Amino acid sequence: MAFPILVCGSIAFDSIAVFEGRFKDHILPDRIQSLSLSFTVPSLRKVYGGCAGNISYNLRLLGGQPLPVATVGEDASDYLDHLRKLGISTEWVRVAPGTYTAQCFVTNDLDDNQIAAFHPGAMALAADNDISAAEGAWAIVAPDAKDGMFAHARRLHARGIPAVFDLGQAMPLFSGEDIEDMIKLVQVLTLNDYEAGVVEQRTGRDMADIAKGLQAVIVTRGANGATVWANGTTEEIAAVKADAVVDPTGCGDAHRAGLLYGVSLGWSWADSCRLGNVMGSIKVASRGPQQHQPTRDEIAQRLSQGYGLVLPPL
Repeated sequence: MAFPILVCGSIAFDSIAVFEGRFKDHILPDRIQSLSLSFTVPSLRKVYGGCAGNISYNLRLLGGQPLPVATVGEDASDYLDHLRKLGISTEWVRVAPGTYTAQCFVTNDLDDNQIAAFHPGAMALAADNDISAAEGAWAIVAPDAKDGMFAHARRLHARGIPAVFDLGQAMPLFSGEDIEDMIKLVQVLTLNDYEAGVVEQRTGRDMADIAKGLQAVIVTRGANGATVWANGTTEEIAAVKADAVVDPTGCGDAHRAGLLYGVSLGWSWADSCRLGNVMGSIKVASRGPQQHQPTRDEIAQRLSQGYGLVLPPL
């Protein structure tokens, strides 16, 4: 039986446009100081995103009970309806009057170059969402406003609720001292390979040393699998081959969901990471962070084929 998991992080809309040309053909190097560009983008998709939303979506695919913790604007009614239709509680999603939900506006060209603008909106008020009374077997503190991430971590720590720290896109906001302060409040640190290198540089410590004060450190490496430091040992976890590589957006969130679901079942960190790898491999074959729709039986079959692990019935 899986238990409720508090998923602290952002809920956001992603508007993704495709420019059917190449940025480089429209940027004049000798006029870069007064750049003024306009593109026609015939292809546009608006999708549900944000780390809390994406992780919760994937946890629900597994049959988990996610409790997203996020702050949204007055324009989020359709997103909240989307979550509720999936059976995801929005009890801990706060609507901030007079604000917009966090939004990312992305334009890609035919060479997969990207220009993005991010409006934090209601996310900037994340610290005001007091979860001191929330209940959960585990929690994750995923990318959000920096003060919100610290506020959630401190409240979880005070309640004795074990938590995973997912630095992710919040990495530019955290100094080495900030990272050290945060890992004193949590039990697990999870990063991708690039983020791990930045954390080591900023803290002056390697992952093995950081893991000594935590239950586990998990570093994902995409198609090269993942590394798990836990219980004084280091284990390399092989990847699961994806059916196709279409879009990496949200793969880290899918992995975090598998990791959290596994540990909520009492699995080891290594086996929980294996389930995370399976979820990431499913997500990468689909465009958008919440467009993949595998059945739980299909997830179980991939887990069994890839690692010989059995996903217990609900």
